Amino acid sequence: MDIRRATTPAEVAAAEHLFDHPVRPEWAERFLGTGGHHLLVAYVDGEPVGFVSGVETVHPDKGAEMFLYELGVAGPYRRRGIGRALVLRLDALGRRLGCYGMWVLVDTDNDVALATYRSAGGKDDGSCSVITWEFG
Repeated sequence: MDIRRATTPAEVAAAEHLFDHPVRPEWAERFLGTGGHHLLVAYVDGEPVGFVSGVETVHPDKGAEMFLYELGVAGPYRRRGIGRALVLRLDALGRRLGCYGMWVLVDTDNDVALATYRSAGGKDDGSCSVITWEFG
């Protein structure tokens, strides 16, 4: 397995089957071109089989932390350590960039994701609720 940072919309499009929805080139370009946005892709035999996206969030009194935005691994490649490896790579990137920590939101019934995040050193602090707003 090889993990590389995506740097072009074409690389993102090649991994489209890993995302929830079709990749829009203009959104891929915007994501990749925005400072603090990171997309790491895992490859097996040259084929994209997983990804993790992260966004550095910065606050005036806290500094920077890494938000693990999304993790996806193709069905046939799950439970092979690919998700864990992607999370650990994002963790290492955040540390190199000077982030003081990393966080992720996950559904409480998503046992696979919870196991992946815990196996990569994450801990559930049990103190969050998610409040959302829908725009349009």
